[in-house]
Amino acid sequence: MFNKNKKQDEPTTEDLNNVNTENTQPEELAENPLADELNVNNSDAAAEPSAEVKLKEDLALANDKYLRLYAEFDNYKRRTTKERVELLQTAGKEVIVSMLPVIDDFERAVKAMENATDINAVKEGVLLVQSKFKNILTQKGLKEMEAKGTAFDADIHEAITNIPAPTDDLKGKVVDELEKGYYLNEKVVRFAKVVVGA
Repeated sequence: MFNKNKKQDEPTTEDLNNVNTENTQPEELAENPLADELNVNNSDAAAEPSAEVKLKEDLALANDKYLRLYAEFDNYKRRTTKERVELLQTAGKEVIVSMLPVIDDFERAVKAMENATDINAVKEGVLLVQSKFKNILTQKGLKEMEAKGTAFDADIHEAITNIPAPTDDLKGKVVDELEKGYYLNEKVVRFAKVVVGA
């Protein structure tokens, strides 16, 4: 019995041949550096197309984003240009509509003057129309510039000429106003044409 077990433990030549044929190929491949290089090159070759494909996809995505952004910006430019043109065309609409009653008053005044015999009544009607007109402009932000008797200021006055000052306190000041200046919402829209005392 004891010998039988011993024989079973010892490998036979057939077993050794089987082991050698089974183990030689993987060991040779594992120890062979050329085989390792082939495996590495194969894995690189497999990885390269995927990286190239990924870069192409990224490029296509970036190109698509660029085209969409460019188209969106182009649409924005067109829309703002159209809005600006419309705004310029209708910017004065509110002011013009508010002045229509003044035009109506002037037409009535002209008709009244044709048959009028009383000059004072005509003058009073024209003064009322002028007052209405000024009130409308004041409501829209227009304000008259007070120039006469103030110190000359080149930022708001336009000096037409210098004359000798009638009194010493008028030297360097506005002696006369030839054309009124106006502010629109605190910004000068027309300079006052003035005569300055020297």
